[in-house]
Amino acid sequence: MSIKLIADSGSTKTQWLLLGTAKKLRVATEGLSPYFVNTDQIATIIKTKLLPKLGKHKIEEVHFFGTGCASKNNKIVVQKALRICFDQAKVVVEHDLMGAAISLCGAEKGIACILGTGTNSCYYDGKKIKKNNPGLGYVLGDEGSGAYLGKKVLQYFLYDTFDEELMHNFKTSYDTNAEEILNKVYKQPLPNRYLAQFTKFLSQNRGHFMIENILEDGFNDFVYQNLYKYAESWKLPIHFTGSVAFYFKDVLASVLEAHGLQLGKVTQSPMKGLEDYFK
Repeated sequence: MSIKLIADSGSTKTQWLLLGTAKKLRVATEGLSPYFVNTDQIATIIKTKLLPKLGKHKIEEVHFFGTGCASKNNKIVVQKALRICFDQAKVVVEHDLMGAAISLCGAEKGIACILGTGTNSCYYDGKKIKKNNPGLGYVLGDEGSGAYLGKKVLQYFLYDTFDEELMHNFKTSYDTNAEEILNKVYKQPLPNRYLAQFTKFLSQNRGHFMIENILEDGFNDFVYQNLYKYAESWKLPIHFTGSVAFYFKDVLASVLEAHGLQLGKVTQSPMKGLEDYFK
């Protein structure tokens, strides 16, 4: 078996898996979205955070599945960085949605969805992505994502919509104010990651009707803007990968049932499915 390096890269983090050696090696680095980091920055992160942990193994193949890599130009940004760092290896860069589809569906037909910091979805025919509802990112879209849900939490806080209990809990959990929040969102890098961190507040306050409403509304928006675009959604299981889908699976299942849709697999990460595929 050749020595392969598999990567699943989202907006927040990248998971790396080394296969073909005596012992599998897993490494995590920050997200490598070409929307937020350029070729030199990606190469620097790989050289400083990944390569020292890989040892002297000669990597023969690199399979990188990353957010933002549907665009030809963005794919080139990542390819150049990987070829700088792995100049002797075969390098393949694909969109993270393809990685999710392979991981969740294998050789079967299905609807594959990413529900993490950002969102995406597709109809996969067992070999290729046949339909993809375009992702619009955290500003215009990403309904149901960590960034989307986190934005709702901040809106409820800033608009003073939370009741007394939740307002107290928020102020206890976060030492922040309107000025700092607006600065982080509008003037600092990686605002999508900043927004997504507030999904933790949703987890910590489950059961409160306002929290449940935020979750239900977010997932309903995802269904309307994504799943309703595929006629296949009512014929095939709908699979999810990503931290938001994983940790709020109960709400997701309830929302899909209300729409007459069949929930399939829900995984925190596509890496296990990718490992089975490439090993």
